[in-house]
Amino acid sequence: MKTEIASILQQRNLTALFQPIIDMHRGNVFGHEALIRGPVETDLHSPIALLEAAHLVGLTPQTEFLCREIVLTEYAAAKNPKKLFVNISPYCLQLNDSAFEFQLSNVENLGLKPTDIVIEITEGSSIKDFDLLKDCVNKYRELGFEIALDDLGEGFSSLRLWSEIAPDYVKIDKHFIHNIHNDAVKLEFVRAIQKIASESGCLTIAEGVEASDELAVIKDLKINYAQGYLFGRPLPQFQKKLANDVKILLNKSAISVFPEFSVATGKQATVANLVTYQSAVNATFTNDDVYQLFEQDAKLSSVPVIDGQTAIGLISRYDTIDRFARPYQRELHGKKSCTQYMDKTPLIVKKSMTINALSELIVNADPQYLINGFIIVNEADEYIGTGNGHTLLREVTNLQIHAARYANPLTLLPGNVSINAHIDRLLENAKPFVACYCDLDNFKPFNDAYGYRRGDELIQFIGHLLSTVAISEHDFIGHIGGDDFILLFQSENWELLCKNALDTITKVIPDFYDSKDVKLGGIHVEDRLGNKNFFPFGSMSIGAVNVIPEHFSSHHEVAGAMSRAKKEAKKVPGNSLFIDRRQVA
Repeated sequence: MKTEIASILQQRNLTALFQPIIDMHRGNVFGHEALIRGPVETDLHSPIALLEAAHLVGLTPQTEFLCREIVLTEYAAAKNPKKLFVNISPYCLQLNDSAFEFQLSNVENLGLKPTDIVIEITEGSSIKDFDLLKDCVNKYRELGFEIALDDLGEGFSSLRLWSEIAPDYVKIDKHFIHNIHNDAVKLEFVRAIQKIASESGCLTIAEGVEASDELAVIKDLKINYAQGYLFGRPLPQFQKKLANDVKILLNKSAISVFPEFSVATGKQATVANLVTYQSAVNATFTNDDVYQLFEQDAKLSSVPVIDGQTAIGLISRYDTIDRFARPYQRELHGKKSCTQYMDKTPLIVKKSMTINALSELIVNADPQYLINGFIIVNEADEYIGTGNGHTLLREVTNLQIHAARYANPLTLLPGNVSINAHIDRLLENAKPFVACYCDLDNFKPFNDAYGYRRGDELIQFIGHLLSTVAISEHDFIGHIGGDDFILLFQSENWELLCKNALDTITKVIPDFYDSKDVKLGGIHVEDRLGNKNFFPFGSMSIGAVNVIPEHFSSHHEVAGAMSRAKKEAKKVPGNSLFIDRRQVA
C-alpha cells in the first residue's frame, strides 16, 4: 500500500473536483468546496479510502499537501471570484514542518489572497490538544483566512470544537438534512444548531441537500448556505450559475409545513426511559436469601436472576411469599438454589425498544408482566436493570398527554400547539395566507342520537376530507378538538378547494344517518326538558380570513378573527363559506 501511495504522490495522480455552495438568501453560487479523487478505477479513488491508506502508511502530511496544492492550482488557473473551501485535518493544520504545513506563501505564489480561502477543518480523529489547535486557527485567521467546521454532528467532539475555535462557518452534516421534511427530531436538531450559530455570529451551511422538500425546510429555518446534488455535483469545472428550476425553488415565498414533533417523540421514546437498576442474584443465592431481600424492601416486586451478565429468570415477590406461607415449604426448600422457583421465561426486552412497541407487546401477553415487571438488557443482551408495569403506564400516559398537545388523538392531525406555531411562523415571515375555521353544524344532536362511536366516525371522515383539500405542501390542516378544524392556505385556489369540500359533504353526509332518518332529511332529538326537536342533516360552516401579516401581531389575533368569521358563516343555513376580506385583526 505504501508503494501505491508513493506512486500517486510522485505522479501527482489526483483529480480536483469542485461542488458549489449556494447562498440561500441571494439565490446564487457563493463558493465551492474543493474535493479530491484518487486514480480512476482503483481502490483509492475514494477520498476516504485514499486518506485512510495514507494514514496507515504514515504519509498523511505528504498526501494532504499534494491535495491542497492541486486544488489551489486549479482554483488559481480558473480565476474564479467565489470563495474556495479547502479541507484540512487538525493534524496537518498544526504541523510545524515547513515542507508540508499550510503556508501563506503557498497561496500568494499562486496569485491568491487569504480572503479567497476558507480553511475547512475536518474531524477524522479525536483532538487531544484543543488549546494548540485554537492557537493555530487564530494564527490563520489573523492572516486573513476564514475558518469552517466540517460535518457538525458527525465527529468525535464537534460541539466542543465549535465552542473552542469559534468558526466563521459551520457545516451541518448531511445525516441531519436527509429527509428532514419528514423527521421532526432532525428538524429540531437543525433548528437548535441554527439558533446557536445565529447567536454566536456564525454562518450555517447545510450539506447533502438532494430534494426540494429538504430545501424548503432548511430555507424556512434560515440556514444561510446549502450544498448538495440538488444544486450541482462535484465537477472538474467551477459552476457559475444555478439551474432555472433551482432558482424557482429558492425564490418560492411559501412557508413549508414542518413535520409533527409529537409523532417523532412517540416513536423515539424507548424502554431506556423505564430502567431501574435492581441488584440481581445468581444461582448461588438460596430461596431464603431472596426471601430476605423481599422482607428488607417492601417495594421490591421482583428479583432478576443472572448467569454472568445474561438474564436467565425472574423471581416474583408474590410467588415467593405465597410459597413460603405454606406449611414446611421454607424448611424443605429454603436452602435450595433460588433458580428452583424462578420464572424461566420472563419478559426480556432491549433498552432500544420503543415504549409503544413494549406496551403493545404487554397488552397481548400474560398479565403477570404488568405485576412482576420485566428485564431490560442492552444491545449485547447484557442485563442492565428492570422495568415495571406502573412505570410503563406512567410513561405511556405522559406520552399521550404530550402528544395531545401537538396532535389530536382521534384524527392524529396537528393540535393547538402546532396550529399556533405555524400561524406565528407565517406571520414572522410576512407571508399572507388565508385562515379558515371549519365547524360542523348539528353535530351534537347527531352525537346524542347515534352515540359517540358514530360521532367519532363522522369526525374522522371530516378530518380525512379536509386533509385531501389541503394537498399542497404549503397548506396546513389542524384539529383543535371536537368538530372544529383549522385550514391555513397559501394556495391561491383556496376558495375553490373549500367549496369542493362543502359540495362533498352535501353528497356524503346522508350516508352517516339511519335509513329512516334519511327519508325524513334529519333526526328528532329530545332536549333536556324532554321536548323533541328536528335537526336537518349535518353541514359545515367555514369562516375564512384573509390574513395580511402586518395587521396581525400573533396567532391570538388570527384566532379571534377566524372565530368571528365562523360565527358569520353559521348564520347561513346549511353548508356555507363566509369570507372576511378585511385586512384587520
